[in-house]
Amino acid sequence: MKFTRPLLVNAAIAIFVGMTSVAGAGEEKEPTGYTDTPRLPNSPWRVHDDKRPRPRVVTPGTTSADDHPGKPPSDATILFDGKNLDAWQSAKGGAAGWKVENGYMQVVDGSGDIVTKQKFGDYQLHVEFAEPSPPVGNSQGRGNSGVFLAGLYEVQVLDSYDNLTYADGQASAIYGQSPPLVNASRPPGQWQTYDIVFNAPRFADGKVTSTGFVTVFHNGVLTQNYTALLGPSVHHALPTWKPHDLNMPLALQDHHLPVRFRNIWIRPLTDQ
Repeated sequence: MKFTRPLLVNAAIAIFVGMTSVAGAGEEKEPTGYTDTPRLPNSPWRVHDDKRPRPRVVTPGTTSADDHPGKPPSDATILFDGKNLDAWQSAKGGAAGWKVENGYMQVVDGSGDIVTKQKFGDYQLHVEFAEPSPPVGNSQGRGNSGVFLAGLYEVQVLDSYDNLTYADGQASAIYGQSPPLVNASRPPGQWQTYDIVFNAPRFADGKVTSTGFVTVFHNGVLTQNYTALLGPSVHHALPTWKPHDLNMPLALQDHHLPVRFRNIWIRPLTDQ
């Protein structure tokens, strides 16, 4: 009789461990939701619907440091991993003419903008860049480049650390349209990050039906909060809408200054 209680406890532990292992493996023995709750507005699904598809599993990436880039999420499309420019071409046609060394690509003055060979619609984009050090020039002449969403809508790249320029032209501005909420720039020479969510404009019958929206985190700080686009980025003028396809290339700008880029990846947000 003195062994009865320990045996029961051990059995209970074994059952619990077995249930934990099954749950940990994602194998559900019983429903976790409901089938008798109200339907959500404008949705085929109920509140806590047990039949609603679960989100797919994605292994998250890792954070970058000055001496090494982070690891992209498992479902990301890699646009630049520090080795080559195979995913890019010159906007003029032909091979991309930027320099690749030491894990980064660098703008080559006069080589022109580069664009992705692949086209994308709505997406999450990660870009890392470093401004020339020591800094040279001032205002728009200091570390100028740009990330062109759909090849048309510019998130400004600029050395905005202790560098005065017009508000809608500094780092992480939607160029000529929307200044950043704050200036989150790091000193030149340090690696900086843009994490961008792009909801592409939509067109029908030659007219815009949705302006498109841009959200930007600059070095982890929110600088554009679902900002509505006014049209393609232009200098010293008002933007004018030009209908285009949903899927368009991403572009990086040659503004004649040796800005560096690394660890560029993209995650399409819809099936396109």
